[in-house]
Amino acid sequence: MQYETFATLPQADQLSAEHSARVGRYLQQRIADAGGDLSFAEFMHEALYAPGLGYYSAGATKFGGAGDFTTAPEISPLFGRIVARQCSEALRDVRDSEVLEIGAGSGRLAADMLVAFESLGGVPPVYNILEVSPDLQARQRQRLEQEVPHLLSRVRWLSGLPDQFNGVVVANEVLDALPVERFVRRDGQVFQSCVSCSGDQFVWSERPASRKIIAAVAEIESDLGAALRDGYISELSFAAPAFVRDLSVSLQQGIAFLFDYGVSRREYYAPDRSDGWLRCHFRHHAHNDPLILPGIQDLTAWVDFSAIAAAAVDCGLDIHGFQTQSQFLMGGGLEQEMQNFEALPTARQLELSGQIKTLTLPGEMGENFKCMALGRGEIDTPSAFHFADRTQTL
Repeated sequence: MQYETFATLPQADQLSAEHSARVGRYLQQRIADAGGDLSFAEFMHEALYAPGLGYYSAGATKFGGAGDFTTAPEISPLFGRIVARQCSEALRDVRDSEVLEIGAGSGRLAADMLVAFESLGGVPPVYNILEVSPDLQARQRQRLEQEVPHLLSRVRWLSGLPDQFNGVVVANEVLDALPVERFVRRDGQVFQSCVSCSGDQFVWSERPASRKIIAAVAEIESDLGAALRDGYISELSFAAPAFVRDLSVSLQQGIAFLFDYGVSRREYYAPDRSDGWLRCHFRHHAHNDPLILPGIQDLTAWVDFSAIAAAAVDCGLDIHGFQTQSQFLMGGGLEQEMQNFEALPTARQLELSGQIKTLTLPGEMGENFKCMALGRGEIDTPSAFHFADRTQTL
């Protein structure tokens, strides 16, 4: 991907700029209170989730054409319908099953899945949405009231994982939004990347890495069979494996579908990826400077799916499959969804064709986005993974 520079990014409108300035002052105070720097993971967490200020906690539009980025559900209802088909298979295997969507964004995926469940003849008794942002909860409720008012009584909002859950979990682009640490290999040592202040600007700084980070880098190098070269910069996610551990405690029987952009460990820490996998989104422009536009740009990092798989196995979860989004959609029911394609008006055919290309082509979302299915209990592997499975690459 060709990243843009600050000079080529769109200019923030006045309200957004004022909000960003408030977030900036808050982060500067946090840095001062911490003694002069914050780890990048702390900075990322505050920039995204500080109550009333962070990117996901404040009221700006984030998804779709009016926001900063577009997710698969926003591109086409085909995504939600195919996910619902795969969920329906698993729901049949679990007694007293429910659906749990984690981080439902604009509510687009929930609306599409509920409609699909209805057409498939099996709307779950409860569709749970775990959403920590009050603003996003309100937006989700408004969308569902408008699009599926007759099913709204089945929707329940949660602020945390249930103590015990049976059914299907769906998490689309959740792992990439979890804070990551950044590290650099230099002079035979590992340093932790931090954020400090220079005047009213945020700047990178470094401190000797903690034992936890040093051990994690050593484990990566052991898996690779070689040391990372001098000057190598990348990210570590401790939050993503912790998310899997928390999920494993909650999930008593069922399957979790995790969708996100990511790669295996060998790809993640390949020699040519020496500047990491951080990605920033502002008004549909991608760039690689997470220290600007605080509170009004999205900060993400690609997912090391090998780490997710290892955490799942350690927690006693089964890995039912790992594949690209393209493989999941083609194996999960795209052909069935397109059976009446030729009967559609030409304009609708062209629209659907464009949506399918965006969701499935390697140069679009088809290859970079992956799906991993984790399960517990006597659950059949979802049929999408009969089409192709890349678990052996992790």
